[in-house]
Amino acid sequence: MRIDKFLWFTRFAKTRTIAQEIAENGHLRIDGRPIDRAHSPIRIGSVLTFAHHGRVRVVRVECLPARRGSPAEAASCIADLSPQ
Repeated sequence: MRIDKFLWFTRFAKTRTIAQEIAENGHLRIDGRPIDRAHSPIRIGSVLTFAHHGRVRVVRVECLPARRGSPAEAASCIADLSPQ
């Protein structure tokens, strides 16, 4: 699945355009590698690191969502590994 779709489906971004900007600005990492393309692929088990609302978020992909569902459905697709 593309990283921009994942960010939008899991509600880290309000729109797909914002999700593309997050992926392309170079501040997102997948498994420690900096990403600068919105079409970078992610898989189950990938670890994403990025800034979100003034803090660093570290999340592991638990499952790939089929659609943009409810917030509870989106939360079930990730495991939050962020430092407290």
